[in-house]
Formats: sequence, C-alpha cells, structure tokens
Amino acid sequence: MLRLVEGNGRDLWVSPPPFASRTVPLPICDGEEWDGFPYMSPSPLPGALGALWSRRNYFGEIMTPPWLLPAFVLLIGYLLGSIPFGLLLTRFAGAGDLRKIGSGNIGATNVLRTGRKGLAAATLLLDLLKGGAAVLVGAALVEGGGPMAGAMAFIGHCYPVWLRFAGGKGVATMMGVVTALYWPAGIVFAVVWLGALFGTKWSSVGGMAAAMSAPVAMWCFGRIDLVPVALALALIVLWRHRENIARLLRGTEPKVGASKKAPTGE
Repeated sequence: MLRLVEGNGRDLWVSPPPFASRTVPLPICDGEEWDGFPYMSPSPLPGALGALWSRRNYFGEIMTPPWLLPAFVLLIGYLLGSIPFGLLLTRFAGAGDLRKIGSGNIGATNVLRTGRKGLAAATLLLDLLKGGAAVLVGAALVEGGGPMAGAMAFIGHCYPVWLRFAGGKGVATMMGVVTALYWPAGIVFAVVWLGALFGTKWSSVGGMAAAMSAPVAMWCFGRIDLVPVALALALIVLWRHRENIARLLRGTEPKVGASKKAPTGE
C-alpha cells in the first residue's frame, strides 16, 4: 500500500498500479504529496509491438508487463539455435540433403561425411557462433538473460521446430554457449573435446567428455551460478548420444575416418 499525505495531516492509503516495478518521487501539488509509487519502465519494444503488448502508467508512459521481455529473450534464443546451418550449407553447396546422408544428423560430423571439409568446418563454426550470439543478445536485453537465451539456443539446435524437432546433438552449440558465458570454461571445453577426440578417435566420446567438463570447469572456477545450466546442457548432450553409448558398450561404435555405414557423432 502507498501513503498519500494530505495537508491536514491525515494519511490516505491507496493501492499501487498493476505491473509495478520501481518507485519515483512526485512533486508536491495543491498541498498533497505522493511519497512515490511504483510503475513500469518504458517499453523497450518499438512502435506497434510495444503498444500491442504494453499498457500506460499514470504518467502516460508505455510500460511492459514484466514477463514479456524474458519471454522475448527465450524466443530469440530458440530461433537463433534452430537455424540448421549444416543442412542449409550442404543444400546450397549441392551436396544433397544432409538428413539422407550418414546418420541423418545436421551437425558438423555428419557434414564431414559428405567429403566437404570446408562445409564441415563452416558448420562447426556457425553452430558455435549461434550459441554464443544467443548468450550475448540475451544478456543485452535483460539482466541475467544470457544463460537462459543460451540454453534455449541449445534446445533450438537439438530440437528445431522446422525439422520436426530432429536436430543435432548440440556439442558445438554448447561450446558456444559455455564460451560466451565464461570463456575459461570454454577453453577447457575445447581442450577436452580435442583431447578426447584425438585420443580415442571416437567423435561421440570427444563430444560427451567435453560436455561433462563444462559444469566441472564452472565449479572449479568458482562460477557456481552457471553450474546448473551447464549441467543441464551436458545431460541433454548425453541423452542425445544414447545410441552412441549403446554402440560403445557393444564395441560397434565406428571411429573417425573409419569406413562404416553406422555413423556416429554429430
């Protein structure tokens, strides 16, 4: 409740306006003084979009419901992550439909099976960059928006609505997210990924080891606030590699460069 101080000393109590978020003082007017009341910040959304989703405060300023901007950040993150760069690059380069090649995965490892190393490298880089870009955009739009936008970019890569939720395994995108959130953990991610890949010759082992290194690195570097999101993404990476894990246990998982019909990795 808010206090309206009248000239005769009586206090009148009034309810605050809806969607209150911050307080500003008002000047004395005709013997009455507001101690201040909460109101929403002006809408950051432009033009008609801001007017459509907003209402006006007592000053006539457009204000935005507190849930709108975080929801917008989640949507932007998902849309960025859902861009299937591997599929688009191979199609534009005339390499065919990536979903009908090798494992059918849209990630860089499957692009490599087309024999186009340049396309595979470009896919890896773009998948990494879209994860990092989502984090930066989310952080710029709303406080604390980086982790949630990055997580949604990862989800968008793994489960893109455009491809009926059949996406990649998320290792490169997760590396982009982790690097943008805290770059030392991103370096650990890359070192573990390359070390496990070249040490075992299994693409899946390299990806899973790198993913699991992220929450451990966040913990060791003291970024406890980022451990939950890193752990959640790592567990999803493991789930996306469940078929690879089964083949590893059976001893049938092909190694990188092996001529094998049953492909693996991203």
